Amino acid sequence: MIIGHIGARKGSKGLPGKNFRAICGKPLIDWSLDQLFACPEVDAVVVSTDDEAIYAHAVAKGALEIGLRPAHLATDTAGKWGVWQHALEACEAITGPATAFLDLDCTSPLRLPEDIANALVLFAEQSPDMVMSCCEARKNPYFNLVEPDATGALQVSKPLPGGVVARQQAPVVYEHAASTYVVGPGYLRRASGLWEGRVIPYLMPPERCVDIDSAFDFKWVEYLMKERLEA
Repeated sequence: MIIGHIGARKGSKGLPGKNFRAICGKPLIDWSLDQLFACPEVDAVVVSTDDEAIYAHAVAKGALEIGLRPAHLATDTAGKWGVWQHALEACEAITGPATAFLDLDCTSPLRLPEDIANALVLFAEQSPDMVMSCCEARKNPYFNLVEPDATGALQVSKPLPGGVVARQQAPVVYEHAASTYVVGPGYLRRASGLWEGRVIPYLMPPERCVDIDSAFDFKWVEYLMKERLEA
């Protein structure tokens, strides 16, 4: 039993109403929601939201009826983990025990169906606590990420003995791309956060990992989506 989940909070300081805002002909959430419904491995789909319009829309499309998320999970400071735990519990009360919890972030609609399938295969083959979408970082803390010291002077964030003079010499680091996650239900139930277990990366190209946090991000993603649709 694989549960497909989308979290879509009503509020957003960076871009109000972004999750239900139309982009390339349909609400932003539908680019991810439709992928869940089209995924043959997904047995049940659930949307966690405090927005009545989004909830009604999702249920009408076939999502399970779990009600609106509790108020304490609908604040600016509420993290993914508590939302996932609540959604898993509410969904399993209807479907029975899950074998995997698949979360798609609706603000990252540029993933392809193959990304979902490949993340699920990686989870099945490697048996980690969680698979997390990542891309190679565009900036590297061993080379070109800097921070001020006590005097205000800039220093490399993670200096190595002898220094790093070329990017190719720096250790590989990844960006946590909020796109696609596969979580073990047992881990989700017992842990209190993302990093307590064995979390492994599912690597995606950076052009499929753009996350919408602002009006600029929305325009950039819309441009990339139009370019893909017209190709």
